[in-house]
Amino acid sequence: MVFYHKFCTFVGEKKNTMAKLQFKNEPSNSPELFPENIFDKIPQDHPVRLVKKVVEGLNISHILKHYKTGGCPAYHPRTMIKILFYSYLSNIYSCRKIAKALNENIHFMYIAGNSTPDFRTINHFRGKILKEHIKELFAEVVKLLVEEGYVSLDIQYIDGTKIESASNRYTFVWRGSVEKYKEKLELKIKGILQDIEASIQSDNQEINREELPKKIDSEVLKEKLALINKRLSEPTKKQEKEIQKLQNEHLPRLEKYENDLRVMGDRNSYSKTDIDATFMRMKDDHMQNGQLKPAYNTQISTENQFITHVSIHQTPADTTTLEEHLNSFEQQYQKHSKEVCADAGYGSEENYEMLENKGVVAYVKYNYFHKEQKKKQKENPFLPQNMFYNSKEDYYVCPMGQKMTNVGIGKRSSSNGYESEVAYYQAQRCEGCPLRALCHKSKGNRKIEVNYRLNELKSQAKKLLNSERGHYHRSKRPIEVEAVFGQLKNNNKFNRFTFRGLEKVEMEFLLMALGHNFRKWSSRQANSTQKTSKSAIFSSNFCSNVAFINYILPNPDEILKKIQIFKSYKNCSIKKRLPFSDSLFGVF
Repeated sequence: MVFYHKFCTFVGEKKNTMAKLQFKNEPSNSPELFPENIFDKIPQDHPVRLVKKVVEGLNISHILKHYKTGGCPAYHPRTMIKILFYSYLSNIYSCRKIAKALNENIHFMYIAGNSTPDFRTINHFRGKILKEHIKELFAEVVKLLVEEGYVSLDIQYIDGTKIESASNRYTFVWRGSVEKYKEKLELKIKGILQDIEASIQSDNQEINREELPKKIDSEVLKEKLALINKRLSEPTKKQEKEIQKLQNEHLPRLEKYENDLRVMGDRNSYSKTDIDATFMRMKDDHMQNGQLKPAYNTQISTENQFITHVSIHQTPADTTTLEEHLNSFEQQYQKHSKEVCADAGYGSEENYEMLENKGVVAYVKYNYFHKEQKKKQKENPFLPQNMFYNSKEDYYVCPMGQKMTNVGIGKRSSSNGYESEVAYYQAQRCEGCPLRALCHKSKGNRKIEVNYRLNELKSQAKKLLNSERGHYHRSKRPIEVEAVFGQLKNNNKFNRFTFRGLEKVEMEFLLMALGHNFRKWSSRQANSTQKTSKSAIFSSNFCSNVAFINYILPNPDEILKKIQIFKSYKNCSIKKRLPFSDSLFGVF
């Protein structure tokens, strides 16, 4: 017990002798005589400083024309551009959230110069003023990237993705349905007009008897109704009922169908809540069910993972977008790229000829590019490209030795109006052939089609793709444009537009592209700064190590040769005995 008492006393004394808890002084809110600049807390390599520097050098004379003299002074457009550019760099797209950040976030305070425009002002500038000039601003930023050496605009890695529209997902209008219902309505209108004319003739009333046109539009129907009302001074109840039905029911419906077809244009569908959006099959949507959704086909060009060009299209297929995309690139930068790299979605006869006419080297795949290089595809004797062809007499030979003669030439036209020529070859007798089940499944004789021009262009494309330069572009393309889409859609969660209409959608995506470019630009500058500092540290360490060797060793050249021999053995005894750093081993 005595020992236990002494032990407790000792522990208690030890506790009393321990250091007391200490805290830093609580900051006071009292004003200081010389207050510090809060913006000095922002690092020099922060992206907000880059955005501020770049925007201050942009030419905004074309934006200043929108402002008028008089009234309340407006916020300077350069300030508003800075705010929006940095907002999209920070993945903040809501005007209310931007206005909140201007009062709470130090970076937004710095970029805005302590200005606090409200959300209405930000929304008005973005939706009314900036949308007309965003293309010019984007091009100026890309030209600055060219001056800095990050891009050259000599190569374009092109690809597209479908981004869902902000419209209602189930307000669709289909061309097939509209045309079908319009045709039925026209038949009803013709029947009613014929009944009215028959009743007038039975009453011996005068009317100009004219044959009804095959297709009745709203203007023709209005003329017919005006003529009937003019000739019928005292219509019967039946005639009056039919005329009212034409005016109040059929005419508005006919005008609605005509308006639907006019809005669709060359498309097959559109959304009622966003008439510029087309229904497309999405790979992955918010419901994870792959249904048709109103969307836009977004095409981008990249170089070194910087977005150099953007175009928005209303057609779901990538094949029909390439020419328009390249033409807009030429208008924006007044030049063509020397090389274009794209996947098989752009490989068509129309695109190959267009690229050839522009003088662009096309590293563009075509369908079955990878498949036809496999052994199974090469050794299949039933494929047309593997059959024997007699060019002098113009016939193919099937695996059974039967001639397939030329039976005609046909033409095919794309949605853009491009016409291609196709030759047809048909066998004479396939009945009783033992290889028929392996050759084809048609009821009659086998018939193949051959596009000689397309085959020629494919062979040229294959030669380019299998070259050393082609292998380089093919390996680089997935880490170029696919990485950019992954950054925008997965990391930045930009899977759906927030604006409606083609112009506003294009403006929104260009702001996203600018935010991506600024983010990448800032990252590249930070990496280059780190590399410079590391190289400086390495050079100083290397000089000190060499000086140490020259000082302490009798024969430095001989020792350096031994170190070269044992450079791969990091744990050797020589290295352990040498008192200098590992950087020396890395220079050999």
